[in-house]
Amino acid sequence: MSHSCRFCATPLETVVADLGATPWSNSFLEPTEAAIAREKAFPLKVMVCSECLLVQTTETVPADEIFNADYHYLSSFSTSWLEHARRYAETMTERFGLDGTSQVVEVASNDGYLLQYFAANGIPVLGVEPAGNAAKIAESRNVPTHVAFFGRDTANELVGRGIRADLTAANNVLAHVPDIADFVGGFAILLKADGVATFEFPHLLRLIEGIQFDTIYHEHYSYLSLVAVERIFAACGLKVFDVEELPTHGGSLRVYAQPATGTRVATEGLAKVRADEAKAGLTEMATYIAFGERIAAVCEGFRTFLREARSEGKRVAAYGAAAKGNTFLNVCGVTAADIDFIVDRNDLKQGKLSPGSHVPIHEPAKLEAAKPDYVVILPWNLTDEIVSAHAYIRSWGGRFVVAIPEVRVI
Repeated sequence: MSHSCRFCATPLETVVADLGATPWSNSFLEPTEAAIAREKAFPLKVMVCSECLLVQTTETVPADEIFNADYHYLSSFSTSWLEHARRYAETMTERFGLDGTSQVVEVASNDGYLLQYFAANGIPVLGVEPAGNAAKIAESRNVPTHVAFFGRDTANELVGRGIRADLTAANNVLAHVPDIADFVGGFAILLKADGVATFEFPHLLRLIEGIQFDTIYHEHYSYLSLVAVERIFAACGLKVFDVEELPTHGGSLRVYAQPATGTRVATEGLAKVRADEAKAGLTEMATYIAFGERIAAVCEGFRTFLREARSEGKRVAAYGAAAKGNTFLNVCGVTAADIDFIVDRNDLKQGKLSPGSHVPIHEPAKLEAAKPDYVVILPWNLTDEIVSAHAYIRSWGGRFVVAIPEVRVI
């Protein structure tokens, strides 16, 4: 079956990763035979466009089926992410001179985790968020929220209500939109002439370097490099002027853009990331083909670890029923026969089964009760936070394990 680029319609020819068929990474199951029988799997294959260099999934799962009224991901469950948001608010307020006369809009504002810090300083805010349950929580934090998917239509509606933004934030959402042109075009409409849009997203360069194939899932339609983002933004009326490299999500970029007519000057940060990507070969198809070949070795390494642990009579549990963990377990072919249970702080996931692998999910207290020998950290980007919060597992000789880019026992 042939596919064409979701941005520029060029026929796609180069496969980056073919991960087989897996369920949606956030579709947790009730622990019943009927729920397991109903579960569906969808092809998870990623290709790169030779023209605009957008790396993308070939299947478009309808966004409203994933990000529905009770989407399970709430940003406020991670303390390190809240601290990241607080620092962002502080830095932007200072850098762009925001005050009570400014307007900050966050797209995909989730439960108000970020805008609450602007609001606390008297800066007018508005969230745009499609998940109704998250929007309700945001409203309770004094973060007014417009429940909608963002794009040109929503931007025009807001402008019609007299809202124009001095600053827009869009964290970890650019990869989640099926129609990236419509989404980016919305910011060009919503920004004031001297407004600034910031976008944070996992950096494709880090994904390739760290073999982070577990960050590939159906909800992530795109895997973004600066070179692709600059091409897409330029076509949609935005111009990148600065880039920061962040440690979040295994290595992210924060890209600063302005309307095409904006006068802010390009920074050294922008030049550096452009040069890094060129050096890594992100404009060459061979780089992408080589990535796909490295995934099998990571899975084999993890399966070997599990086989050896089982042969020694060791019990293995996992921490964090994160989307990336669900992708990882499914691609590696891991089941409840290999991992006894997963613990997670999010009570919406507790009592359910992980999609595809059907491992039961419990509250973190289960670790103390079951005393497993190994605890595999599935959201490896939060390793330090998880290890320090659960150091007590050492009291029975338990060890933490990270499996990407290779198995490491901590």
